[in-house]
Amino acid sequence: MRIHVVRSGDTLWKISMNYNVSINSIVQTNAITDPDRLIVGQSLVIPTPDDVHIVRPGETLWMIARMYNVTIQDIVRENNIVNPNLINVGQRLRIPKPVIEVNGYLTQTGATGEEILRWTGPYLTYFCMFSYGITAEGNLTPLNDESVISMARSRGVTPLMCLTNFLGRRFSSDLVSGFLSNVEVQERQLTNIVNTMRQKGYEGLNIDFEYVYPRDRENYNAFLRRAADRMHANGFSISTALAPKVRADQIGLLYEAHDYPVHGQLTDFVVLMTYEWGWAGGPPWAIAPINEVRRVLDYAVTVIPRNKILMGIPLYGRDWRIPWVQGTIASTVTYMQAIRRALQYGVPIQYNETYQSPFFRYTDASGQQHEVWFEDARSYQAKYETIKEYGLRGASYWALNLESIPNWPVLTSNFRIAKL
Repeated sequence: MRIHVVRSGDTLWKISMNYNVSINSIVQTNAITDPDRLIVGQSLVIPTPDDVHIVRPGETLWMIARMYNVTIQDIVRENNIVNPNLINVGQRLRIPKPVIEVNGYLTQTGATGEEILRWTGPYLTYFCMFSYGITAEGNLTPLNDESVISMARSRGVTPLMCLTNFLGRRFSSDLVSGFLSNVEVQERQLTNIVNTMRQKGYEGLNIDFEYVYPRDRENYNAFLRRAADRMHANGFSISTALAPKVRADQIGLLYEAHDYPVHGQLTDFVVLMTYEWGWAGGPPWAIAPINEVRRVLDYAVTVIPRNKILMGIPLYGRDWRIPWVQGTIASTVTYMQAIRRALQYGVPIQYNETYQSPFFRYTDASGQQHEVWFEDARSYQAKYETIKEYGLRGASYWALNLESIPNWPVLTSNFRIAKL
């Protein structure tokens, strides 16, 4: 894979000739709807063969392995090398890609959810069904999810039950507070969870409790211990979703009850929700600015094993009205919607190097100005380079129903996806 940023005067024919690939392969890889219209600043994924290194004079396998951040054993195994000390100048070596685990949250059931898993399945290790909710009595809110679980299994994807403190259309601090203070209700809930997981074929539990009161921090830790013991005793994995903290004593309802060291100790892995800096109720900003993501990782890796961390990645963008006014709400946009709006209004796409994120501004037919931040091939590549640099377990997407076509070829150009 290469990434080409469209310049003034570029056409698909020129780009295809420059990279010696077909126009059709570029169109298909990037889901281009009108091959005659490109946007200045648009990033295009250019499909190329897998990495091959041609040995130069003086090179050793140790040097080549360091160059590509893989092990000597990986290269030996990939190329069936008999004697690692004997490689020849001009020899072509296939460079193996690192293996990571990839999770995606799914919010759709039925035929829509099945279709989403049908085409995203090859790129996933897990999918998290969002969501089952806790109740004050210890019952599970029901979900008609049998068909999506079946589809996931047919695509080699491990299904995880996602448990939340959702009430209506938002997370409830009061609901989870009452739940965490009642051990009897927790035990009943865990029994219902285990029975449902066995019945439906789930293989792990993902707990996503958000906006937990700071006073409930230790109660949350105690529940997590009970849940981990129960899951492991029944052969299930357990994971949690954590707010993006940059220090242990970070203030705020979203952060204080999330005890990184305890979650890192008790769970099989955690999902760091490293997105939503540009949130719907706030001013325009990148959804996952890479400098902010790195601040979270800098803290997280000091208290959670790196091989337990899935870095959160958004598959969506947002469109704000500007000048921004407190109380206004941005609309969520997919990658394709963002590209269509840039095309519709004939505006170039810009790229913020600090945030490693694309954005553009336009004025609609009513005269209202807008600012759009989203993700593209360049921003995804920056995130995957970060996963490699920090040596993380993998990635987790919010959310699979928000289409982001360029992400998948960028993902597979950087990694092989673990299947359990």
